[in-house]
Amino acid sequence: MAEDIPFNRRFDAVPGVVETVAPGVRRVLAPNPGPFTFTGTCTYIVGAGEVAIVDPGPDNADHLAALLAAVAGERVTHIFLTHTHRDHSGALAALQAATGAPTYAEGPHRAARPLHAQEANTLEGSGDRSFLPDVALADGARVDGAGWALAALATPGHTANHMAFILEAEPVQSEGVIFVGDHVMGWSTTVVAPPDGSMSAYMESLRRLLARPETLYLPGHGGAVPQGPAFVERFLRHRQSRERAILRALERGPMAIPDIVRAIYFGLDPRLANAAGLSTLAHMEDLVERGDVLTEGPAILSGIYRLP
Repeated sequence: MAEDIPFNRRFDAVPGVVETVAPGVRRVLAPNPGPFTFTGTCTYIVGAGEVAIVDPGPDNADHLAALLAAVAGERVTHIFLTHTHRDHSGALAALQAATGAPTYAEGPHRAARPLHAQEANTLEGSGDRSFLPDVALADGARVDGAGWALAALATPGHTANHMAFILEAEPVQSEGVIFVGDHVMGWSTTVVAPPDGSMSAYMESLRRLLARPETLYLPGHGGAVPQGPAFVERFLRHRQSRERAILRALERGPMAIPDIVRAIYFGLDPRLANAAGLSTLAHMEDLVERGDVLTEGPAILSGIYRLP
């Protein structure tokens, strides 16, 4: 389970303070700590002189002021967004107004699948449905700046429009750098919550990362992950272990998702109970699609699940 993943929860970054986290990459931490954001959202500055911003962060005046102070005397030429959760995109409109830089992302916020009858999207408020990128990036697209370039890597799963960005140009990175958003984090597993998220897409995106040579992952929350592929392998095993735990629980008989959550999660923070239920639903969708679990109708939070 997640206890087997060597999480690093020692992260002493100070909100508003600029830190260099890799050659040519600076980080500014936003002051929005919480159960889903850890110590806050990480905003990255790429390059020098003419720079790119990756994930502007939340709609917070102090964070925006710190970010603009960090790039004082420089020109922001590009703004990249890994995905459209408001803790990453909230400051975007104000940052764009202050800099005039165009925005680059996979596309607008959308669900991974339509809502089923009598189903509600309990995390709908977290999505920024007003966002439209100035430039919609296809998987593999490369954007060149002044002494840097970022290549788009589609990584759906946490959200349908989640995209990582590979730092491809100067300064040369011996280990390789990827801005991974919320897809891989060093302090926690990723929330995959239908209908916005998809477990099957998330697992496939993990495998895409694992096939790449880059090793330094810069996440949306928490510190840098210096051995990214090793974490990806652990996350894959964790999700597979979670599937096996669900199947073992169902050996007792048909169960609802709250019962499954109680059977497979131990010491769960009550603030994360809803997320745990949605993550379990994401697993159930995948298991039902593969025929490993049965339910009447589509997989939904209120469904009853059983083994074939």
